[in-house]
Amino acid sequence: MGKVKKNGSGIIRRFIGNRNTVTILGFLACVAVLVIGYNYRVKEAISPITVPYAKQDIPSRTLITSDMIGRIRISSEYVNNADNLIKQPKDVVGKYVSFKTNISKGSLFYKESLKEADEMPDAAFANIESKHTIYSLSVNADTTFYNQIRAGDYIDLYMSAVDKENNNLVMYGRLIESIRVLAVKDSKGNNIIKNSIAYGKPSELLFSVSDEMFLLLKEAEYVDGDIEITPVVRNEKYTADAGDTVVSSEQLRQFIESQVMVMQ
Repeated sequence: MGKVKKNGSGIIRRFIGNRNTVTILGFLACVAVLVIGYNYRVKEAISPITVPYAKQDIPSRTLITSDMIGRIRISSEYVNNADNLIKQPKDVVGKYVSFKTNISKGSLFYKESLKEADEMPDAAFANIESKHTIYSLSVNADTTFYNQIRAGDYIDLYMSAVDKENNNLVMYGRLIESIRVLAVKDSKGNNIIKNSIAYGKPSELLFSVSDEMFLLLKEAEYVDGDIEITPVVRNEKYTADAGDTVVSSEQLRQFIESQVMVMQ
């Protein structure tokens, strides 16, 4: 009588076909998926990411250099949830600390705390040309056409005067052509925005002028109120096509210088 071989595949089919077995296997598979998913989420949450931080106190308006920052590893969950957190050192170095805040030692860097150079107040003063000086012209709401002048505009400066030695001849004309406004300030030194009086009324316009032109404007101030310098607003095309800043009238220049000589 021959031997009967066991059918292995049949045993497996009967095992899988058992309802209890299928239930147990399904349960174990679900548990495995949950465990693996949980471990993955936990690893993602606690896996540290390297971000820049301040190695020292950094005051407002300070240019941030590489030696001011370090690197620290923190939870990736925090990094991913903080949309305003700066994650790369290259996005910190070369920026300025906002004029509204200070960054404390050990702090992380956030987007609202940093500014580009051209976003800082008085940024235009950072690169004044050689042999140039800042000149301040006193103004008011009327002479600025109620804040129609803003930083970056090119305007003209007109001069009015009375020539007492020439039958009180009234003189009026353009003294300086195409002069760039660096800033418009109120009486407290705050910057004023065009078409707004939210930060006060205009009190002065600031320009960068050659030393020679600075001297001429200061001489005009010394002539006991007989000479008045006023700004004249020009259109946007005038600013876009601005030429060199020059003294427009030799006659007015000579008059100013003559009056200073008389005073001496």
